[in-house]
Formats: sequence, C-alpha cells, structure tokens
Amino acid sequence: MSEDGADTNAAVAEAETPERPPRQTSPERIVDAVEAVLFSSARPVRERDLAELLDATPAAVSGALARLAEAAGAEARGVRLEKVAGGWRFVTRPEFDALLRRFHEVTERSRLSLAALETLAIIAYRQPITLPEIQEIRGVNCASVLKTLFEKKLVTTAGKKAVVGTPFLYRTTPDFLMRFGLNDLDELPRPEDLDADLAATLEAREIAAPTAGPPGIRVESGETESVEADGSEDVPPPDEPGAEE
Repeated sequence: MSEDGADTNAAVAEAETPERPPRQTSPERIVDAVEAVLFSSARPVRERDLAELLDATPAAVSGALARLAEAAGAEARGVRLEKVAGGWRFVTRPEFDALLRRFHEVTERSRLSLAALETLAIIAYRQPITLPEIQEIRGVNCASVLKTLFEKKLVTTAGKKAVVGTPFLYRTTPDFLMRFGLNDLDELPRPEDLDADLAATLEAREIAAPTAGPPGIRVESGETESVEADGSEDVPPPDEPGAEE
C-alpha cells in the first residue's frame, strides 16, 4: 500500500470516529444526578466514580456535593450527607433513630462486646498486626473475638508476616470506617487526645457530684488511694489471665 493510501485510510478512520463531547463542568447540571445516585446506593460512592459515571470534571462533582451537603444540612431535613470510608452517602439524622427502629420493627441492636472493642482498637491503631501480637497486648486468648470481628466484616487479612510460622496479618476494612463514621484512618482520635478527653470527663463528673471519701482515705491527683489509719496500702490483686468469653 502506498504512503498516500495509508494516509487516506487514517483520515477516513479519524473522520468516522465520533468526537467525544466535552466533560460537564457545571455543578448545577449534575447535582440532581449526583443526588439520585447517592440516594439509590447502599454504600458510599467515591467522587472519582461519580465523575466517571456522569462524565463530569472532578471540580463539577465537588461543587455538586457541596450544594447537596448545604441543602441536606438544613434543620428541616430528615437526612444529611456525610463523607465516610472514602465516599459520600445519605444517612438519616440521629434524632430519628427510635422512630425508624419502630417503623422498621428493629428490636435488637448489634453491639460489640467490650472484648471485641478492645481487640478492634488494637488492630485499628497497630495494623497490620498478627494474632500473637494482639494477644500479647491484651493478655488473653483473642481467637474467638477475632472470628466475631471477621463475621461482622470489620477486619480482614493483610498478607502474612515474614517471621517464624508466618502468621496472618490483620487490618480493618471499609466497613469498620462506615461503622464508626470515619472517612479514613487518619481520623482516628490520637491516644493523647483520648487521655485528655477522659480526664476532662472525670473532672466534670467530680465537680457535678463530688465524692466524699470515708475517714482515713486520702485521694490525691495522679496518685493511688492510700490508707492513713495504719499506714498500710490498699493494693488490688493483679488480674488473672484467662480465656476470652
């Protein structure tokens, strides 16, 4: 085939290929579509997925989401827009929890036990982490608790650790972020913030209802209680390690 013939075929193919329309740049033109997608989705939808679906620019999607968030933020609305697990979703307002449970005939709450919460917190802050490492921190057998967290899809495996026995590594899942209303792991409260919040809470309770200690007991800030009557100290027995219930 001659060079002129190749050029002709290329020109014909280019002419037959329809031009792609420009991506939508106006938030006002896609805000209704974004609302419909989020309303119908059972899981949070990422901004880049919305942009691809609607053939819009990221700026247009961000603008549409900002308008929806502002509209849903009105006190007269029963739903609000939140960013969680890397995406956006509509959720009902907390004050309607009892009403919706009665309407949907939900009588039981899915609660995590204290043991499950402790194990989940260790995984969230130390991930990826192995089961032996979790058990070393908690001091008890955590296998059954870890199984429960797996069943609730709050944790998953993250490969194996290159040590003797190659134990599995565990990490949290997007469902964990959704369950606790977090957009990403960076939103986890810092341990020092938790300590400060706990101290402030205890101080507020003490001011509201001061505790009158029995005679002979001295309570000082940052120290354990001590008995002055005979000079002996009241030291609680150490916790005995045991299997998890």
